[in-house]
Amino acid sequence: MNTIEVVFSVFLGVGLAAAVGFRVFLPLLVLSIAGFYDFIPLNESWEWAGSLTAVITLGVATLVEIFGYYIPWFDNLLDTIAVPLAAAAGTAVMMATVSDLSPVVTWALAIIAGGGTATVIKGSSSALRLTSSATTGGMANPVVATVETGSSTVMSLLSVFIAPLAFGLVLLILFGIFKFYKKLRKKDPSSA
Repeated sequence: MNTIEVVFSVFLGVGLAAAVGFRVFLPLLVLSIAGFYDFIPLNESWEWAGSLTAVITLGVATLVEIFGYYIPWFDNLLDTIAVPLAAAAGTAVMMATVSDLSPVVTWALAIIAGGGTATVIKGSSSALRLTSSATTGGMANPVVATVETGSSTVMSLLSVFIAPLAFGLVLLILFGIFKFYKKLRKKDPSSA
């Protein structure tokens, strides 16, 4: 794999990891379908993800997850388990897409860039849902769920088809999250 292919595989992995931060199984399904149709190469140890069995299994898991976020009390419960699951899935998508690097570099990228990106985004979206639950009694949670599913879909498809654009969008999202929390800290009188 040449340098450009490695960079594109990293862009793909980071984009999919960000999508995992919005919905855990949807980006895995997109990755599985792309691998099934040989649209993107999967790491040797992750070729199973491109099988028909994986596509069907991840399709069912995706539907259950998406519809689960529309159940008023269940959505917050899903977020409780989804944060650590997103970290693992973000690491997994990065491992699946990056190949021909030393194992140390691959694992470092997977844990830091993949798992870290997914965790930051999932943690922020979980905080948004919790705020929505507290301020609207959960009435706005379906809107939050729809935006998250749409964001995950767009990020997943962009990652597969236009990986550099997806990577740039991830940087913008992370910058926005950073600015938002920085602004919150300034407003908090106890942080002074």
